[in-house]
Amino acid sequence: MTEPTTRGTRVPAPSQATGAEAPDATSRDETASRTGAEGDATSRDTSCLLLDVRDLRITYGSGTRAVPAVRGVDLTLRAGEKLGIAGESGCGKSTLAMALLRLLPPGATLEGEILLDGEDVRTMAWGRLRAVRWAGASIVFQGAMHSLNAVHRIGDQILEPILLHRLAGPEEGRRRVKELLRHVGLPVSRATAYPHELSGGQRQRVMIAMALACDPRLIIADEPTTALDVMIQAQILRLIEGLVAEKGIGLVMISHDLAVLADTCDRLAIMYAGRVVEEGPAREVYDGALHPYGAALSGAFPRIGDPASRFAPRGLPGDPPDPASLPTGCTFHPRCPVALPSCATEPQPLRPAGPGRRAACVRVEEGVAGTRGDTTSGDGETAPDDATSRAGAEGDATSQDGAPDDATSRTHNGATSRTGDAPDAASGTDDAGHDGAGEARSTKA
Repeated sequence: MTEPTTRGTRVPAPSQATGAEAPDATSRDETASRTGAEGDATSRDTSCLLLDVRDLRITYGSGTRAVPAVRGVDLTLRAGEKLGIAGESGCGKSTLAMALLRLLPPGATLEGEILLDGEDVRTMAWGRLRAVRWAGASIVFQGAMHSLNAVHRIGDQILEPILLHRLAGPEEGRRRVKELLRHVGLPVSRATAYPHELSGGQRQRVMIAMALACDPRLIIADEPTTALDVMIQAQILRLIEGLVAEKGIGLVMISHDLAVLADTCDRLAIMYAGRVVEEGPAREVYDGALHPYGAALSGAFPRIGDPASRFAPRGLPGDPPDPASLPTGCTFHPRCPVALPSCATEPQPLRPAGPGRRAACVRVEEGVAGTRGDTTSGDGETAPDDATSRAGAEGDATSQDGAPDDATSRTHNGATSRTGDAPDAASGTDDAGHDGAGEARSTKA
């Protein structure tokens, strides 16, 4: 099996072997992005960082078939902090998550640095990497049914990493399994069940129990509430929030749902075409996005008390670009409602956009906060002005940019018309009382 590594080479694990050189990045905005963000990256305090991702680039394939999936991403996370990553399908979110623990398939090429507690994950020896997985950092995979082994009992699957890392013997390990099941709200009797005997929410709780089995300092949750109904989503999100607060661990959470991330996470990074195009405090990004793509994602969710946004959800025209054939200049310019002529030719690096905020948009440089202008819906019609104004926007703000169709799929029925916040609305510990808490928090949104 080959292990993806850095500097454009691949090596078989565990022995070293030189592979093909990674092709040069296909899009010119990568270099500009790195240059523009270099000041922030070099001046930040790295002494207490749990995770520090520097200029991460991931390419699938080689030569003329090379496809850049992640292009120059810089992210940081401290212990006890929650970082959300949002974006359309294909923007590189899951590839980034897999790269943090070197779980990419053979043929992938990594460049850059992934520092976990100051140690570069990319250059770790195979034995050291095995010791870090689950014990130093763990991952809640997308799709619990496909991640669990169908022919092994739940208790045995949770016990396996405990025994592999020699944290306990078989008897003590089984007691630990029972504690973990109780911790995630499952009866101890479910330890003898097979994955197909559990509901979707129960399987997701099992995945969280496995992630906590070796007391890691970092948990990566790749769309942990996908395909769950809003009631179970609220329970899972409430569970994750409680565990992070109780244990002081770092959380990287990936989701299509910007509203969920805004209520769950401290900071939010929005990805488009393999790059981070906006980053900042989660609520500020959600309420007043500075990049038009962030505004489009946020505008996908209807607002309580706003009939226009509820009955006429807006979409973002066009499709995400093909990673193998990215547009020149700003990769978002073909879909951008406020693009300037220069956007088609000039790459847009991440620029400082206020305290703790960055955005890759020429409008930020011009001092136009929010990049709000007349925008169009998915059918090409101008969105009504009265369905727009958002807190935090500066200057005259008209209707918000539309949002991608896949991001609006959760809001097409009446059951999820609470601005997309229903799944993360409740913050209590008892399932029975989460509806009232949900109302209170959705009102704030």
